Amino acid sequence: MPSPAQRVLGALCFILMLVSCSSHDRRWVYRYEPGKTAALLHGKAVPPAGLPRRVMAALNAGNEIVGLPYKHGGGHRRFHDTGYDCSGTVSFALHGAGLIRSPGTSESLRSYGQRGEGKHITIYAKKGHTFIVIAGLRLDTGYNGENKGPSWSTRSRPIGGYVARHPPGL
Repeated sequence: MPSPAQRVLGALCFILMLVSCSSHDRRWVYRYEPGKTAALLHGKAVPPAGLPRRVMAALNAGNEIVGLPYKHGGGHRRFHDTGYDCSGTVSFALHGAGLIRSPGTSESLRSYGQRGEGKHITIYAKKGHTFIVIAGLRLDTGYNGENKGPSWSTRSRPIGGYVARHPPGL
């Protein structure tokens, strides 16, 4: 039978384990992997050879809108717009790869495709924001309240509270 001190120590260890597993510390982190991860060149995604056709198409679609301004509701009524918000950006990339037929919202993207991170494409969605990682690069419209429009990034960002989804097979 454990002593009271051993029980307290065991309980503390259990609590520390739970705290270390909490989602608020989780981050998406860029990791370059030769032959698998795209690189950035002058703000555009440069894919490695041999990626699946749909992944290449999603990267190319993202490159088309990089640099356009943030526009609340941009990309929702139609895919081609003068600016994009977060879900319009993600929708444009997915549509460019032939993976969706109509634009989605951050809320609807929470149930898109299959659960978990994909091999080449992962959508991170929560109520009020979404971004997409394609071939290791993050396509996002801002972070920490900045709405700067679609851009690629290798900077890490928290993913606590986000749901990870991916297109089947990708």
